[in-house]
Amino acid sequence: MQLKRRYDLIPNLVETVKGYAAHEKGTFENVAKFRSVAMAASTPAEKSEAEGQLTYALRGLLAVAEAYPQLRASEQFQSLQGSLSGLEDAIQNARRYYNAVVRDLNTKIQTFPTNIVAGMFHIQQKQFFDITEPAQREPVAVKF
Repeated sequence: MQLKRRYDLIPNLVETVKGYAAHEKGTFENVAKFRSVAMAASTPAEKSEAEGQLTYALRGLLAVAEAYPQLRASEQFQSLQGSLSGLEDAIQNARRYYNAVVRDLNTKIQTFPTNIVAGMFHIQQKQFFDITEPAQREPVAVKF
């Protein structure tokens, strides 16, 4: 749910920055590409990798925005940045919750007597939602 909100917010953020920084085409293309990849990912491993790349691309977009004082002063841009910041916090909390639930499930699958029931119903261990590169673990910095 939080990731969907993030995906919906990104095009608005890109369009707002585009109005001020039209010559930064490569940055906009990267954000669009990684957003599409993240939306198409299906497994937790694919999703976490794609989300890390999208976070990195968003950092580049916000770095472009730093060079344009009129953009930073724009009420629409400030609103979008505030929304993105709130979503990043919610996504981080959701990841923590998901990983805690996966940890508990994986522990139960390996512990007697629940391992017998898990084996009968073919319940498999689940993957954690991890971001592999340390630089991608940091949330997008939203600052003015």
